Amino acid sequence: MAILAGCTLLTGCGHALPQLPGFDAAAWRADPYACHDQRRVAVPALTQSKENLYEARADDVTALLGPPDEEELRAGTEKVYYYYLQPGTQCNAHHARSGAPCLSLRFGPLGTVTEVLTDPLVPTVP
Repeated sequence: MAILAGCTLLTGCGHALPQLPGFDAAAWRADPYACHDQRRVAVPALTQSKENLYEARADDVTALLGPPDEEELRAGTEKVYYYYLQPGTQCNAHHARSGAPCLSLRFGPLGTVTEVLTDPLVPTVP
């Protein structure tokens, strides 16, 4: 019975992600590493709804945004997902780490989002 109660507690952590108004998740997922510059259009809607990302579970974030472009493992069970927001050197072969702007999602020990950071976009030249 104690094991069952512990499992219920663990699966009860975090929350499912609601729909984010104006955010086109399919277009975001179709642009890995932001190499087609489609994510830039989605950034305003995503940043307006970023409060909804706090305490979301990693699986729900991956379902919404797709697999991270980069993942960094931290001490203990903490990790950070990085999603590029516009093209940069990450679009070259082997997807080397880039200084291009990105969305950073930090997950705490419970596997839920504890921090959401968005780098400013670099203006495009017409």
